[in-house]
Amino acid sequence: MRSGWPDYTNLKFPDAPNDRPTVILNGVMSVDGKAVIKNTEQGIGSDTDRRLMRELRLNADIVLNGAETLRKSGTSSRLGFRDLDELRESRGKSVPIAAVISRSGNLPLDKQFFIANDFPAIVYLSETASEKQKRVIQSSQRPVVFLPEDDEIKVMLQHMRSTLNCEVLLVEGGPTVYAAFFAAGIVDEMFLTVGPVIVAGEDTLSIVSGPTAFIPETVPRLKLVSAIPNMETNEVYLRYQVNQL
Repeated sequence: MRSGWPDYTNLKFPDAPNDRPTVILNGVMSVDGKAVIKNTEQGIGSDTDRRLMRELRLNADIVLNGAETLRKSGTSSRLGFRDLDELRESRGKSVPIAAVISRSGNLPLDKQFFIANDFPAIVYLSETASEKQKRVIQSSQRPVVFLPEDDEIKVMLQHMRSTLNCEVLLVEGGPTVYAAFFAAGIVDEMFLTVGPVIVAGEDTLSIVSGPTAFIPETVPRLKLVSAIPNMETNEVYLRYQVNQL
């Protein structure tokens, strides 16, 4: 372990079951639990936090984001550091697959996710999207997999496991995607950075923001694995195991 911050380059996770990958979530939030400042997560975490995010990608086969994250911040699966690229290559692996999940199909085709050629990517699109949006997304260079309205998460994970041979899925955002995974009871671990800022705002998204709140009998319970403070960045890096519903 490095002084003041964890080493995420060689993590061990549970073996993936046959019907889905091992699912890990990674997020950053303010001290008051907010996930964004002015609709972006930028400004909450430090450069150290961003390095740790890339180290988590080193362990993943697929990196998933929601459509809103793609629209607001863009997304890729790049590791972004030469030493991490070399370490992953030494393990016999290429760049992780970038994935996005969308219900509407309202995705910006000019983002790096669609036009870059240095990482593979795939779109998971709900069958409820309009025929026009389906055609637009299919016109991109990225493959598209359609998901049934009532079972989007489970069908997507089955495809990742059986077709893409994904063993570890890293979910990077955003809050509504986290909520969907927790609601489905399909989260194995969560990595969370607490940044030293207060955001406030009644309508500001919390780190997990879903349309329906959990009740006491079904609320996900987390087991703390590690909590590492960084006195230079004033951040705390948390790792949890998640008890399934």
